[in-house]
Amino acid sequence: MVELKAEVLLLQFKIGYLMIFIKSKEEIELLRQSNLLVSRTHAMLAAEIVEGVSTLKLDKLAEEFIRDNGGIPGFLNYNGFPNTLCVSINDVVVHGIPKGNQLKSGDIVSIDCGAVVNGYHGDSCYTFEVGEVNKEVKALLVCTKESLYKGIEQAVAGNRLGDVGYAIQNHAELHGYSVVRELVGHGIGRNLHEEPEVPNYGRKGKGLKLTENMTIAIEPMINMGRKEIFQESDMWTIKTKDGKPSAHFEHSIAITKGKADILSDFSLIEEVLNN
Repeated sequence: MVELKAEVLLLQFKIGYLMIFIKSKEEIELLRQSNLLVSRTHAMLAAEIVEGVSTLKLDKLAEEFIRDNGGIPGFLNYNGFPNTLCVSINDVVVHGIPKGNQLKSGDIVSIDCGAVVNGYHGDSCYTFEVGEVNKEVKALLVCTKESLYKGIEQAVAGNRLGDVGYAIQNHAELHGYSVVRELVGHGIGRNLHEEPEVPNYGRKGKGLKLTENMTIAIEPMINMGRKEIFQESDMWTIKTKDGKPSAHFEHSIAITKGKADILSDFSLIEEVLNN
């Protein structure tokens, strides 16, 4: 259960064994600031993701950028994670640890980044292409990002988490891909991972009802091959069992009565990529 601090304007309600935090408008704006810093960090990295760059260099650039812009890296030392970024290449689904390895043309690399500003967490992921990527892998990236937005379309007050998960799963599977089951999205706020869990699969009309001003991170992880995954001996890196590529896109959002309020911003990244 998340500890409440007296000075923080939070409402809470208990559903079963879950503690859900409903944010004030002021808190949502603070979350927007932290998520926009994450998006700006991604945009800075977009110009650096080229053949030959090391994942450790990207990590150091991100840490410097976040700190220079008034934030704190949200992932660094989180439950012992040693870096600012999760850098996951090709068949690495999530939680890749930046090391001295260099990116190669044809790689895809998902950059998952977090930052804390004014006590609130930002969290977003984008999967980048390195050099010339084959059309089958490009199609996976397109579908994964589309799946994210399909889920966001269903993330409105009155709908249920199953509606979000079903929209993601249905779109991915219609295109012949598989959805990772063991890894899910999450609530976000003063803590990086708050309740509820946000699966990328589900049944329409099932699961927790979404409430206005809930804040969640939706993050489909879609595999080109089978859905099965495994964890490497470093206890962080998660890979596909069949060795086929996986893509990952994530937005942090606030639930409203109408269209979801997306707090992170891919347009900052894509402006750099398209130049």
